[in-house]
Amino acid sequence: MKEKTSVTLSPDVLTGIDRLAGSKRSRSALIDEVLRQYLREKIRAERSARDLAILNKYAKELNVDAEDGLEDQAPEED
Repeated sequence: MKEKTSVTLSPDVLTGIDRLAGSKRSRSALIDEVLRQYLREKIRAERSARDLAILNKYAKELNVDAEDGLEDQAPEED
């Protein structure tokens, strides 16, 4: 269910919205679509930041484990 709200926008923003929406979409539909995309991107960025913080927290340990694994795979020298 959608809720009605009121937003004040500058004339140049409205002009841009009208241009992008064209005659087939309403301002509301375009704004809804743009804000949904923005929110998805923000959520994705927050997740990525959390993941990066976790990786950075354990980076030294992970690098040591990776080096150990590579050494195990290296051919033995004669």
